[in-house]
Amino acid sequence: MTTSETLKTRASRISGFLGLQRSTAGVLAMVVLVGMGERMAERFLPIYMLALGGGALAIGLLQAMDNLLSALYSFPGGYLSDRIGTRKSLLIFNLVAMAGFALVILVPAWQAVLIGAVLFISWSAISLPATMSLMYKVLPGGKRTMGVTMHSLVKRIPMALGPLLGGLFIGIWGEQDGVRLAFGAALVMAVAALFLQQWMIEDDSPDKAVAFDACTLTPEKNPLKLLRLMNPSMKGLLVTDILVRFCEQIPYAFVVVWCMKAISQTVSALQFGLLTTIEMTTAVLVYIPVAYLADRGTKKPFVLMTFVFFTLFPLVLLYSRSFEWLILAFVLRGLKEFGEPTRKALIMDLSPDHCKAGMFGLYYLIRDVFVSLAAFGGAFLWQISPQTNLITAFVCGIIGTAGFAVFGRDISSPLSNKEVHHDPTQ
Repeated sequence: MTTSETLKTRASRISGFLGLQRSTAGVLAMVVLVGMGERMAERFLPIYMLALGGGALAIGLLQAMDNLLSALYSFPGGYLSDRIGTRKSLLIFNLVAMAGFALVILVPAWQAVLIGAVLFISWSAISLPATMSLMYKVLPGGKRTMGVTMHSLVKRIPMALGPLLGGLFIGIWGEQDGVRLAFGAALVMAVAALFLQQWMIEDDSPDKAVAFDACTLTPEKNPLKLLRLMNPSMKGLLVTDILVRFCEQIPYAFVVVWCMKAISQTVSALQFGLLTTIEMTTAVLVYIPVAYLADRGTKKPFVLMTFVFFTLFPLVLLYSRSFEWLILAFVLRGLKEFGEPTRKALIMDLSPDHCKAGMFGLYYLIRDVFVSLAAFGGAFLWQISPQTNLITAFVCGIIGTAGFAVFGRDISSPLSNKEVHHDPTQ
């Protein structure tokens, strides 16, 4: 065997192990390009809005909109994917996000940010059910958790590098012009992603109908009817997930304000970008080992550890008053991604074949409607004091984590037992 053939064989084995195919590679490329542009600008929106005259309530409204729109967009995003396929639905989603980027570039006002956010800030949420559905269509059962993990891992690349570049833009051009130029870069990369995804992702128009229980079903567009198909174990996970997301979202929009404005030894925009890079690097390092282990054992411990890390972050952040201590806090924040791909894979395993993307979207619809209230409430808590905001978040995390530890169950289904579970003795 020649050196070239050996390299090709090794590359094939690596791509097979990681669940990489042409369509999945196209999705991952899209995630990097659109995500890079989005994270360069979106992470600094609270600072940008303050510079344009917005206040704490405007920032809280922005974060509440993010959660609420994520909820409202998730289900129609999933339904559209089930109805017309991933390739066509992603085309629509990207065009909508590009319109939002353009609005913020053209109109330098905090009100325009809120309007543009309606179009771009929930791109990840509306496209997530479609990408998860594609992973389950093109990958064999034994590689689906790894496929979801690769999506989560690659997604963290722009989340790590985007804020670093955005901080550099702000450092050079200031808080207003720097953010607008970052949105310009986001628009350019979104255009490139649009052409790339249409070239690489294969047409996956769904079957017109799927046989199920002697009935012919098409993708369900009524969320109340779809709710009746949700697995009871998934409902239990959903309730505890909501409580833990309260812990995350109450302080989420104000983390950058805490680091750059509130503490005694404040950090610069570039330093905050570096902290975000540290967070995402930590997440990337744990993804693949956890996915490998989760496919071969029980999944509850991985989800439980994720909830623990979510809970600890606001408490550690409260006592982090310098860049050195913030590094520790953001490493902990990165560890909260410990079991996230496993949780997403379980949702897809338990979803009916004819509406996997729709069921995934319904889960996020219910979760984020509730969590959006916590995000907006975080603004009022911040006005009382930053300490009140962070301690309240910590208490919510304790309740959710304890609830899952006591009442949470490992989720299984006939589908996952047949297609996803691997006997560790084999």
